Amino acid sequence: MKTFSLKLDTKVFEETEAIIKDKKVARNRYINQALEFYNKYQKRKKLSAEFEKASELTKESSFEILAEFDAMLEEDETE
Repeated sequence: MKTFSLKLDTKVFEETEAIIKDKKVARNRYINQALEFYNKYQKRKKLSAEFEKASELTKESSFEILAEFDAMLEEDETE
């Protein structure tokens, strides 16, 4: 485990203290869980952005391929 110092806004600290008191969980455990949750959220957000970018990159070529298929089908229908 690593140790670090943390400065919190007073309101955030007070809300956190109220929650950990109510949940009867250690402050360290609560902060670790909160950071783990937020890290997962950020990773998913990044992955979503990467998927969106990849989708945009393939969109144009997908339309080109569909147009080629349509042209081939039209040729088959005229024969």
